[in-house]
Amino acid sequence: MPVPIPDPRGGPASQASVGSAGAAPPASPGSAGAARQASPGPAGAARQASPGPAGAARQASPGLAELERRAAQRAAARAGGDDQRGGHIVCAGLVRIYKSDGPGRSRARRGGPAVGQDGVEVFALQGLDLVVDRGELLAVVGASGSGKSTLLNILAGLDVPTAGVARVAGYDLLTLSAKQRLRYRRTVVGFVWQQTARNLLPYLTARENVELPMHLARRLSGRRARARAGELLELTGVAYCANRRPEQMSGGEQQRVALAVAVANDPEVVLADEPTGELDEATAAEVFAGLRTLNAELGVTIMVVTHDPMVANQVRRTVSIRDGRTAAEVRRTTRVGADGREELVTEEYAVLDRAGRLQLPAAFVEQLQMRDRVRLNLEPDHVQVRPAHADHVQVRPAHDDGGAHDAAARDDDRGSRP
Repeated sequence: MPVPIPDPRGGPASQASVGSAGAAPPASPGSAGAARQASPGPAGAARQASPGPAGAARQASPGLAELERRAAQRAAARAGGDDQRGGHIVCAGLVRIYKSDGPGRSRARRGGPAVGQDGVEVFALQGLDLVVDRGELLAVVGASGSGKSTLLNILAGLDVPTAGVARVAGYDLLTLSAKQRLRYRRTVVGFVWQQTARNLLPYLTARENVELPMHLARRLSGRRARARAGELLELTGVAYCANRRPEQMSGGEQQRVALAVAVANDPEVVLADEPTGELDEATAAEVFAGLRTLNAELGVTIMVVTHDPMVANQVRRTVSIRDGRTAAEVRRTTRVGADGREELVTEEYAVLDRAGRLQLPAAFVEQLQMRDRVRLNLEPDHVQVRPAHADHVQVRPAHDDGGAHDAAARDDDRGSRP
């Protein structure tokens, strides 16, 4: 397998702290800088089903700090050291254009952005930047049409970007041949879809569903595949479902079996598209407990695409996509407070891309009625952003007393007087 390519920017994505991050903000919208909240107990604690029969006693999983430590340790072991962990997933200036051929129909386009006579081009991704470290567990959130599903399909090897850089575990997704792309989907990435019918074959038992990817990739067979399937089902808490078909399992059990299927070939990355979208809150928590367990125990990188902010709050990092670009980011860490209890610390950022662009939170723009242009003031430790219409009177040189610009300014000044 190719060697993972490090982050070309020399580290994590540049960011500018702006107080609120738009898509999944746990902090109040008016706060400036980092928002903090304390959890009442061990952060990130989740309950996971034991490998015994259904209804057996459940044990509380380790806290967020312990899960982070385990995931980092396993990820470093997979990568060959901490210095090899950076840039496991790298997207730089990623562009995806679809060209509509008519009502209800569209086709992909890998050329320039010119609009043809037979359709209109739609930019699903518009220069998206994203760097994910090996062993991370993160969520990608965004409204419908923001580009998050397009990003997932590109990383899954199901779609090809129009331009930019897309690398996963050393694989350049823009240059893979058909044969390489098939091998990539079988061995490098695992999938968990929202619809359980896409995850499991109805005529196979849970164990047989987990064994199937191993046979297709010709990695394990016979007793070794059977033993591996049993271990993964136990890890996700549904070992008691080994001999059941999907119709004999609940929705949550089916999704936890799907997690075992996704990691059957020990992939580098697991991509989950709304894995809890059809589940109730309690069952969704069990599925996420399974995701956290796989991340901590196997060191696999996991990306969850969702529009549910409650789901996003259960991961250590949340990236918000808006209009085809990464717009905001929320990072969650733990610390020990003055009372000796573990606290969950949430910090929100606006993402600054390599061209120096950032997207202001929509709530901020609407509240200040910002339109078209803004004023920027460089302060010693920050940049001040103000709406342009806030300044009715402008200071001009004394010798410059004519022109349409000054007349308009004088009219504004008179209009603002009582």
